[in-house]
Amino acid sequence: MIIKRILKYLLFSIISMLIITSIIVYLSLDYKMYPLKADQKLYPKNIWQMNTDSLAEELLSRMTLEEKIDQMYGEKMYKSIPKFFGNFIFKQRFPHIYVGRNERLNIPPWVLSDGPRGARVLDKNIDAVTTFPVAMARAASWNTNLEYEVHDVISKEMRANKTNYAATPCINLLRHPGWGRAQETYGEDPWLLGEFGVAAVKGIEKNNVMACPKHFALNSIENSRWVIDVSVDERTLREVYLPHFKKVIKEGKPASIMSAYNKVRGKYSGSNEELLTNILKNEWGFNGFISTDWMYGIYNGVEAINAGLNVEMPWQDEYSYNTIRNGLEEGKITLENIDELVLSTLKTRLKYAFSYDSIDYNHELILNKSHVNLARKVAEESMVLIKNENILPFELKENLKIGVIGRLADTENTGDLGSSNSNPPYVVTPFQGIKNYHINNNNKVYFDRADDINKSIELAKELDQVILIVGYDYSDEGEYIMSRGQMLKSAEAKKLIGAKGVGGDRLTLKLRDEDEILINEISKVNDNIVVVYVGGSAIDMSSWESNVPSIIFSWYSGMEGGNALAKIIYGEINPSGKLPFTIAKNSIDYPYFNPYTDTITYGYYHGYTLFEKFKKEIAYPFGYGLSYSNFKYENFEFNNVVNEDSTLIFSVDLTNISDVGGKEISQFYVGFENSEIDRPVKLLRDFKKVYLKPGEKKSIKFKINKSDLSYYSTMKKKWVNEKMIYNFYVGSSSNEIDLLKLSKMIY
Repeated sequence: MIIKRILKYLLFSIISMLIITSIIVYLSLDYKMYPLKADQKLYPKNIWQMNTDSLAEELLSRMTLEEKIDQMYGEKMYKSIPKFFGNFIFKQRFPHIYVGRNERLNIPPWVLSDGPRGARVLDKNIDAVTTFPVAMARAASWNTNLEYEVHDVISKEMRANKTNYAATPCINLLRHPGWGRAQETYGEDPWLLGEFGVAAVKGIEKNNVMACPKHFALNSIENSRWVIDVSVDERTLREVYLPHFKKVIKEGKPASIMSAYNKVRGKYSGSNEELLTNILKNEWGFNGFISTDWMYGIYNGVEAINAGLNVEMPWQDEYSYNTIRNGLEEGKITLENIDELVLSTLKTRLKYAFSYDSIDYNHELILNKSHVNLARKVAEESMVLIKNENILPFELKENLKIGVIGRLADTENTGDLGSSNSNPPYVVTPFQGIKNYHINNNNKVYFDRADDINKSIELAKELDQVILIVGYDYSDEGEYIMSRGQMLKSAEAKKLIGAKGVGGDRLTLKLRDEDEILINEISKVNDNIVVVYVGGSAIDMSSWESNVPSIIFSWYSGMEGGNALAKIIYGEINPSGKLPFTIAKNSIDYPYFNPYTDTITYGYYHGYTLFEKFKKEIAYPFGYGLSYSNFKYENFEFNNVVNEDSTLIFSVDLTNISDVGGKEISQFYVGFENSEIDRPVKLLRDFKKVYLKPGEKKSIKFKINKSDLSYYSTMKKKWVNEKMIYNFYVGSSSNEIDLLKLSKMIY
């Protein structure tokens, strides 16, 4: 009898748990949706003409303390955690997290969506969006107009998916090519990062979406991101790791900015008053709002409030009612602190809630044909021809046998699976792209995954053209998917403890062994070969580069990448991409990098500034990339000074001396060789991408401000210009042999 009762009780408990779990899962997957724009019925006509600053002040004055606190976090844990993990596990998607909704005061919420390569948060009735090449690929295009167009599309599709806050662009600096999230950013140079960041923000904001550049600041290591403490001197901070953020804030004018996980000089970024208040708000005049990175973004609510952190995401944790009430009672924070943070958030976001939309952001916008065409165009302009010994473009003739070989050759591979992931309706793989290209002729295209190297060798012997696809996928690099406890233990031990998680930083810059074996063995039996690298950053090619005649960096090239690759290989599209980073001859010459550490020092030099200053050998320079065209630079001149001696204007004549039309990226550098203080040999200060027909000549102009010549004086605590002879350079890459030079005394 007792056993029966126990069994009955256990059965009842199991059934109850299943019912409760089912309800939670159902509610988390089929959650309620809220409008993000102000309700026209509740306000006078033309609500977009309202003074939202005054309205924000009025709403704040009517709020209780609890309502003010409700504006300072994403959602309550009991709502957001089941919704977040339920959707992530069962639907492989991020849900709508509604922030700041106040039904009593008729305040609509805002909703975050990641989107470095496509809208991340999808409406419940949408399962795919336009997926672009990753940010590093787009940086290789050196085309900021394209970057603006990309983010115009992404933000349109965000609005169509009922979100209005873009956690992008990522403008952290590529300090070392092993950084796992390199694919999300724009390379090693602060100037390039800044220019692309501004273009991205403007494209996002065009569609009344709040842009949120990230991660502020010094976030350049992934595996230890939650614990690492970055030491940096003041000049390095100001001249290397902050200029791109400053430019994006000043010129892009984003609504928001996201704090980083890591510490800077002993203080977590989300609670770092020097970064958030002194520099960002007071010095740069940023008047938007700051949100944390998702989960573990802050560890002390009182410290974060005093530092100027507006919103904790994605749920209420450290910004709890008790923490804030106790802080107020103990005098550690004031009501004025709370009001200031809430008001700046309200003033910013109400502008978007009450903004006028010139188009209807409906589902028909998503995957519009023009969006898909743009994805292919971006992939075409992004690919970098690294090496070409008269092999490419491949000939198009009859009865060809073409092999697309490699474990990634027919793999849908658009990048990592973390927050930057995107759901495309399809992905054109390299093999599919090559096959599509030959669909209307009698050439045969073979796919070989290269599981058996001997069979691959035998196939290669019979082929007229060989395309080897090598590189990485989400398991090799990307956002680090691992428990926080595991991450902390590894950082403290300064080495990996236990099993490696998914993605993260790369421990080696070499390809996988099977890829290197494939390249070296196939190159012995076939000379008509191109190696196509798929990945997010620089690699070490030293063990195989000399054995192959042609190399293309195709990156993670988005949903149309395979079609773009085929057009590049067969010459329908002339490659025009250039490297947004330096590739070292010896991997040990990059800055020190340990993915598993709790402390690190970021030095003044990295990338091309490091290699040039200390005369280290490079394999391929920053700004390098080949074309099927040849270009000639001549007549590099200093034109004049305008705007009360603040702007310097230069020009150079560029001629296409080939019989193939093509695009060239002209790069302008300023040299500081004559400086009395320690400075880089030169720095990028402008660039132009132009198309020239065969034989065409164009005069290219470059403009820089005198402030672009300055350095940060730690003694004077301000930017200072030196009176000296500056060297100015223009050419096709950062390599000295590719540059014309002139010198000019600047006062």
